[in-house]
Amino acid sequence: MKRLFPALLLVFFIISCKAPYTKEDKRTYRIGYMICNSEEETLHRFRPLTAYMSRKLGVDFEAVAIDTIDFGKEVEKLDFTHTNSLLYIIMNRNNGVEVLAAEKAGSLGHMSKGNIIALKKSGIKSIKDLRGKAMIFGPMLGPTGYMSQLDLLVKNGVNPEDDLSFYSIPAGSFKHEKVLYGVLFEKYDAGALPQLDFEKMAEEGKIDPDDFIVIAEGVPIPYCNFGVTQGVDDSLAKKFRNALLDIKKNDTVEIDGEVVKVIERAQINGYEDIKDSDFDVVREMAKRTNMPPYQRY
Repeated sequence: MKRLFPALLLVFFIISCKAPYTKEDKRTYRIGYMICNSEEETLHRFRPLTAYMSRKLGVDFEAVAIDTIDFGKEVEKLDFTHTNSLLYIIMNRNNGVEVLAAEKAGSLGHMSKGNIIALKKSGIKSIKDLRGKAMIFGPMLGPTGYMSQLDLLVKNGVNPEDDLSFYSIPAGSFKHEKVLYGVLFEKYDAGALPQLDFEKMAEEGKIDPDDFIVIAEGVPIPYCNFGVTQGVDDSLAKKFRNALLDIKKNDTVEIDGEVVKVIERAQINGYEDIKDSDFDVVREMAKRTNMPPYQRY
């Protein structure tokens, strides 16, 4: 019996030491993806990337599509986030989310600009010409679909509430496309649109860019990015970041019985390193335009 007791004690310690690791190893980490155009389109783009990250890191990840207005109440249930820069600075301030990597797409790489566009034939050539005109904006929490353009208007002495005849924000899916079509079909005199979305629609043949004039351009600011919440171990966050930065153009993953190129399906050009201080330009713009997380009323 005296010999048996030390052996049983050793077994007990082995089991107790391994149990927490085994439990943690089976955990599924949730990545919250901001809905870009629709829930279906967002998951179609990013489920392959999620599967790739699971295979690369040997960890189970789950893709969750979340509307921009719901991120604030859902973030505490997430491990990683994929959002625009305005949502990032909100969650960084309110929830301690830390940025990991920036997404590259379009001519400005990991940056984008919020532009105000009109039809060339409209005769509108500057922001001051918008007085008495109707304008359509993108989603209110879109930094280059609403906030940048509001900043441009205010800087040029145009108050949307008093100086425009009418303004609107489209409901439903594909809001940025609705902005462009609203201008194209002359329902609105001008529209607020991210440069990236204008470039994409031109590349896809949905519009002729020569039909439009850019009457004002916002400053380039960071666009979409991955962040990590407070509940994730630092070592996993570092591995996640490094895996993103290492993704190559021809890297593939099998999903739903199909082998797809991860970068191509996500409709991006890759990822690059970024610092929290790179978002200070977004913070200053949010303060000027009375946007979250700095709204005064």
